[in-house]
Amino acid sequence: MTRRAWMLFAAVSLLWGVPYLLIKVAVEELPPVTVVFTRVFLAALVLWPVAARGRAFRGLRALVPQLLLVSLLEITVPFLLISIGEQHITSSLTGLLIASLPLFVALLALRFDSAERVAGVRLLGLLLGIGGVAALLGVDLGGDSSALFGAAMVLLATLSYASSTILVKRAFGGVQMLGVVTVATMIASVVLAPFAIVATPARMPSLHVSLALLALGVLCTATALTLFFTLIVEAGPSRAAVITYVNPAIAVALGVIVLGEPLTLAIIGGFVLIMAGSWLSTRPAASAAEPERVDSPRTTQRR
Repeated sequence: MTRRAWMLFAAVSLLWGVPYLLIKVAVEELPPVTVVFTRVFLAALVLWPVAARGRAFRGLRALVPQLLLVSLLEITVPFLLISIGEQHITSSLTGLLIASLPLFVALLALRFDSAERVAGVRLLGLLLGIGGVAALLGVDLGGDSSALFGAAMVLLATLSYASSTILVKRAFGGVQMLGVVTVATMIASVVLAPFAIVATPARMPSLHVSLALLALGVLCTATALTLFFTLIVEAGPSRAAVITYVNPAIAVALGVIVLGEPLTLAIIGGFVLIMAGSWLSTRPAASAAEPERVDSPRTTQRR
């Protein structure tokens, strides 16, 4: 990759490793719906002029039902579930559980996408990854019912992301994903606004929580997405997708260093198994290799 591509890669990896820490900070004072609404509203404000300037909205008018569904599965539901989950588990564990996204895509593909079904080494990878998730839930959390509830919320969010991946592949192959994401954040803002108005406390949040919300919306969502699509153009989608295997490590490191979260053997072992399993289960078959497409919808990462 070029030097510019490496800089973009480092920036996006960092920006998508940070959200779990910021969410953990924000939900200490604010309800999850307020955190999510603020994040997506700020992101929509920033993304709109970028998408409009790049004419990223072309072709979307005929896809309104699909846009509504992808906004629900890609943003509204998973963002809420992650924020709820982080009221009960650490930010580092959240990052690791979200990293199991490729495993959920592989599982759904068994039923809904014959082109992505796993077998052989890819099946072994899927089983390894599932073993990593089981290690985190069974060993690291033990019998803590509150933590298990939080982990379940995050895993449901990951399942929602995976469902969105299948939908995006089928419905948005001929349009720019920057436009899809921008419209999805706008729809989510409208849906969440009345709930946020009711749930948000009258008092102003503390300065560090306000800064966390600002960073979540502007940096970790809008800026990171813009940089990510630039990276796709610069280095290609498959190289850009390697971010999936980098930002969980950043999430764990930030949780341990900044928030003082524990680094257990179960977390280390679960991390290794999930990363190895995700890599193996999503390896393209040699006979199915295709030239990279800059506008491939499957390269969108969720954070």
